[in-house]
Amino acid sequence: MKTEKIEIMIREAIPTDAKEILAFSKKTGSETDFLTYGPEGLELSEAFEEMYLEGLMEKENEIMLIATINNEELIGIASVGSNDKPKTRHVGEVGITVEKEFWGFGIGTVLMEEVEIWAKESGIIKRLELTVHAGNERAIKLYEKMGYQKEGIMSRVMYIDDEFVEGIMMSLLID
Repeated sequence: MKTEKIEIMIREAIPTDAKEILAFSKKTGSETDFLTYGPEGLELSEAFEEMYLEGLMEKENEIMLIATINNEELIGIASVGSNDKPKTRHVGEVGITVEKEFWGFGIGTVLMEEVEIWAKESGIIKRLELTVHAGNERAIKLYEKMGYQKEGIMSRVMYIDDEFVEGIMMSLLID
């Protein structure tokens, strides 16, 4: 059995990643029902995604991280979205996606760890939150392992195959 060494690199997304991010969203959207989008992906233009990423780089309380193999193939994304409102700018909404072929290799764990490190270093983010598909046991276990607490069940978060799906609201407080 031959083993191949691969290097996983996590870095902040930059505007030139836009095209690859959009292609990644279409691929991952077709691999699972656990995302809020399907095979259509994010349905954004490359120009819009470039502008979004450019603006994101100037934000102190928002980030997008990408995981690549050998600094080439995009295999995972983690993001934190927030706003500039004084009462809620400390709350970051986490999103994470890993290409199905790489599930179970610890990529999600590393991305979540990097998000938490970034949140602590931001000095702004004091609460990370997310909503997870109630049937996504692998993700729920990851979030619990990372210290996220379940806060509630949300009814009818998604509509898949003519059925409504519940979501679980989870959060991690950053001190």
